[in-house]
Amino acid sequence: MTENNVVPDLLLDSKMDVNRESDDSGDDWDELDEDNCQVTCLFCQTEFKSYGETMKHLKLDHFFDLSQFIRDNALDDYSFRKFINFVRRNNLSSDEVSSRKNDWDSNEYLTPVIQDDAWLMLDIAELVEDCVKYRIINDIEEVEEPYVHDDKKKLTCYPVNSENGCVTLSEKHFVELQKTIQTLNAQLEQRETACGLAKQQIDEMQSKVQNIISENENNDILPKRRMNEEGAIDDEGYFNTYSHFAIHHEMLTDRVRTESYRDALLTNSHSFNGCIMLDVGCGTGILSMFAAKSGCKKIISVDQSDVIYHAMDIVRENNLDNIIELKKGRLENIDLGVDKVDAIVSEWMGYFLLFEGMLDTVIYARDNYLIPGGKLLPNRCTLSIVGSGDTKRYIDLVDYWSNVYGFKMSCMKAKVVKEPSIEVCSAIDIVTNVSLIQDFDLYTVDTNCVNFTSPFELVVKKTGSLTAIVGYFDVFFDLDNPIHFSTGPHAQPTHWKQTVFSLSEPISITEGEIINGKLICSRHPKDIRALVITLQIKNHRQVYYLD
Repeated sequence: MTENNVVPDLLLDSKMDVNRESDDSGDDWDELDEDNCQVTCLFCQTEFKSYGETMKHLKLDHFFDLSQFIRDNALDDYSFRKFINFVRRNNLSSDEVSSRKNDWDSNEYLTPVIQDDAWLMLDIAELVEDCVKYRIINDIEEVEEPYVHDDKKKLTCYPVNSENGCVTLSEKHFVELQKTIQTLNAQLEQRETACGLAKQQIDEMQSKVQNIISENENNDILPKRRMNEEGAIDDEGYFNTYSHFAIHHEMLTDRVRTESYRDALLTNSHSFNGCIMLDVGCGTGILSMFAAKSGCKKIISVDQSDVIYHAMDIVRENNLDNIIELKKGRLENIDLGVDKVDAIVSEWMGYFLLFEGMLDTVIYARDNYLIPGGKLLPNRCTLSIVGSGDTKRYIDLVDYWSNVYGFKMSCMKAKVVKEPSIEVCSAIDIVTNVSLIQDFDLYTVDTNCVNFTSPFELVVKKTGSLTAIVGYFDVFFDLDNPIHFSTGPHAQPTHWKQTVFSLSEPISITEGEIINGKLICSRHPKDIRALVITLQIKNHRQVYYLD
């Protein structure tokens, strides 16, 4: 399906292990410690064995409260890493950092200055949470007056008595904690009010967008589509579906899908800096805007549905119309204005990967516009199947027709099982291992790749009944920082869900048994975007129509 929320997590190798077990050390910053951690101070060459020790050092020796700085500057994972590399590259002091607001907001600072810099592996969401929940308790047992630095920011250290597992706070500390709680409660009420207003505004905006789309359709304001003679009726219905708001909302809110594309572009920005990229089937333009943020000097965005007109407004609203050029029409029939592009990005995948046939257009773009050695996003997809033993689903969907209010309607079973259903399957109901049936390398496949025959072998993991074959696909971005996501039943659900091929009759299976079969996939003879799937399992043969 074509088109397109959480702050990106750029932890490349490991995540910080926040240990919540209590001890008698009195040092809450041990919550941030990591085994075998070697952390170098931001402003000197001193090294520490934990984030907690380094945070104390920053605050006591350099008078720099990193957690407060993150909150004051609203740093997310990307901007935090830019800030770290900015300080490293320019050898700044803590005083100099305070006067250089947002000077680090450039993609050039995504490149690490120090190899395996521990700061770049820190999850700042957990850091800020710990800083709000825990107060730094210094190794000093008692301080009579708060220390005041020349910038008038106070670093307060309170004596704490810990005995027999109980903690006794000073009266002054207790009063301050009460004030803090009152302040936080007030802030919470304000934010709840703000969230309520924001939701109301979003609802109003959605209503307005739907009204605009409805008026355009009724009044025929938008231009007619240009169609090829081949498959004109099919294409009209196909592109009409992408002219509606709901389908783009569904795809944009699919976080697995959208964030995978975002991370592939932004974590590999060094590969796309200054390049020309083509976005095939751009929809609302979300992938094009990610590409612009990754450093592309120009993005050409093509879509044949009428949503392209809204994408133009979205791009202008985000001040990216000097980088993103949107073109309406069929890629095969329009002039891109350039001979070649450095990279192609497209979210072309449909149900069971190949349904909708948009891969053909991506292949056309690759063969006609991509420079030798150019990049495809994604560059590889695999198609897999697995056996399901969901007997309740079989009874409700297929066997239901054996007795409908006392009447036999068994003739309907054949019609029902011919139509694969798109649904989220529970991993609990999976009764076999996974069988990979096809691997698509987008650098080499041709338009005939949808026609294939794949033998498969399924090993039974649970004795019972095989009631359906479940199909799904995996998507790979094989870049310097590789990204991968799956649409299988064991993964986080996506808007593609899974494609379920119900069996007309359950097949008895035994744990350890090996089931051999064959899957034949081909284009529908009357609909170039539809598929005909034939499954052969043991002595059973069934034909399915995905249209």
